[in-house]
Amino acid sequence: MLTETQLSDWQSDGFLKLPDLVPRQRCESLKDHVGELLASIDPSRENDNGGLTVFSTTEQSHAQDEWFLGSGHTVRWFFEDGAVVDGQLTRPLPLAVNKLGHAMHDLDPVFDAFSRAPELAELAADLGMQEPKLLQSMYIFKQPGIGGEVICHCDHSFLWTEPQSVIGLWFAIEDATVDNGCLWAIPGGHRIPAKTRFRLIDPADRSLGTVTDTLDDRPYPADELVPLEATAGTLIALHGTLPHYSAANTSKRSRHAYTLHLIDGCCEYLANNWIQREPDLPLRGF
Repeated sequence: MLTETQLSDWQSDGFLKLPDLVPRQRCESLKDHVGELLASIDPSRENDNGGLTVFSTTEQSHAQDEWFLGSGHTVRWFFEDGAVVDGQLTRPLPLAVNKLGHAMHDLDPVFDAFSRAPELAELAADLGMQEPKLLQSMYIFKQPGIGGEVICHCDHSFLWTEPQSVIGLWFAIEDATVDNGCLWAIPGGHRIPAKTRFRLIDPADRSLGTVTDTLDDRPYPADELVPLEATAGTLIALHGTLPHYSAANTSKRSRHAYTLHLIDGCCEYLANNWIQREPDLPLRGF
């Protein structure tokens, strides 16, 4: 599927942008389907903390929450920090949700078809995956005015395999610009080893929560980040150790995106990774 130039860019930069890989109409159809899913959500449905779970990478209270930690084998919703005050939503639910996750690709037929398109299997093979497994899916809303910042990180920190094998597939469902919080990445930054490891404290007792191990306390060189603006239908592939970031969305336009994380079945997926599957929902490939 990929040309020699594209493969060279991937090896050099650690990311690859593929404009117009997904027809805009298919993006709109996925967006409409998400709207139907949101219409079925009852925000009064209590999670295990007895409240609404806010997802934030700058203040990670969700990381100790069973609603989050148990989401690897189901589909759950998480809210923007600016949409919840004293445990109550301050805006309509469709404008309050931060993301849906994390097993839509296995449990929802529409997401399943989107995630297992033949061209994605070809792409994974071209990028060197021997036994690609679809681990995690997220539909991210980046709501207008309150869409939260995602701090500079690499995916390997959160989805650790030995050796490293994670690849992120990030789809622009709506146009992503600097104004509404597009991705930024450090070209060549995938050569920097992971600086943190986010993991379960004890995989035998998930209720103990998570911890972040610091492997290198030197910050990523933020001045080397470049914007990856993308029109709807663009796919951006991200190497597992590539530092990437997105700013808060202070604009009046949302920035919907869908992210799929792959790991290679030839590699060891550690038992203390935060996201785990129940035995009745094993990981599958394309």
